[in-house]
Amino acid sequence: MVIRRGFEPCRDADPGRAVSIGNFDGLHLGHQAILALLRERGRELRLPTAVVCFEPQPKEHFTPDAAPARLMRLRDKAEGIAAAGIGELRVLRFDARLAGLEAATFIERVLLEALRTRHVVIGEAFRFGRARGGDVATLRRVGLEVDAVAATMSAGRPVSSTRVREALAAGRMDEARALLGRDYRISGRVVEGRKLGRELGFPTANLRLHRRRSPVAGIFAVRVTGAGLDRKAGVASVGTRPTVGGTEWLLEVHVFDHESALYGARLDVDFVARLRDEVRFGSVEAMTAQMHDDARLVRRLLGN
Repeated sequence: MVIRRGFEPCRDADPGRAVSIGNFDGLHLGHQAILALLRERGRELRLPTAVVCFEPQPKEHFTPDAAPARLMRLRDKAEGIAAAGIGELRVLRFDARLAGLEAATFIERVLLEALRTRHVVIGEAFRFGRARGGDVATLRRVGLEVDAVAATMSAGRPVSSTRVREALAAGRMDEARALLGRDYRISGRVVEGRKLGRELGFPTANLRLHRRRSPVAGIFAVRVTGAGLDRKAGVASVGTRPTVGGTEWLLEVHVFDHESALYGARLDVDFVARLRDEVRFGSVEAMTAQMHDDARLVRRLLGN
């Protein structure tokens, strides 16, 4: 998949595209339905396919201190969109200039000039342009063919990124799994830490979250893939490690029955079940005893 940024125009010989627009945060079942239809329309019309998304996400621009926790980083989103068979990801910087574009100007600058859009696939409730003034009818009035995709339903309610965040924040991992169609995942590269876990008999792989806030927090049963591991069971902590004076939010993963160092490796950590909150213990000894209890519970839960 090709990744382009900004309003770079198409080449003169470009045939145009079938396009979708949105945040696609989490790539939940609703997003997957849109991408599947986009891929299908591209094949039918013999057109390249493209997704337009925004960095930062609009709420992160308008209310940076109150924006919801991001479910995935741009890199992970790009990998998921590519895996769905989409040919191009166009990333637009969401700033005051873009936020101020009227819907008609957005269509002209982005869809027609930059992408030569010939067909659009979007959620039926999608809004765009200044003050969210554009919608499906706006696109059709300028002559674009549009598939307006109805919301995917789960438990009688539309699947949404907000619902996924709520389920994760409450530790309802089964519900999040039902909305995503898979375990919730955080991916990243292992960085060197203080090695305290190794001293306590629980060596951990540390992954920085690279986001303003985390959608998950606490202690979890996980499965880890990467660096030769294939859904290997483990126990993970997402938090600041208050017992040992930590301040930075980290994902720390103890992979069961694995001794090799993982520094520099890229890992995918799938969250299967939430065990408890992160707490401040009165001593390192009390924390270590709880870590042993957590590990025993996870081994039972995951059958390892």
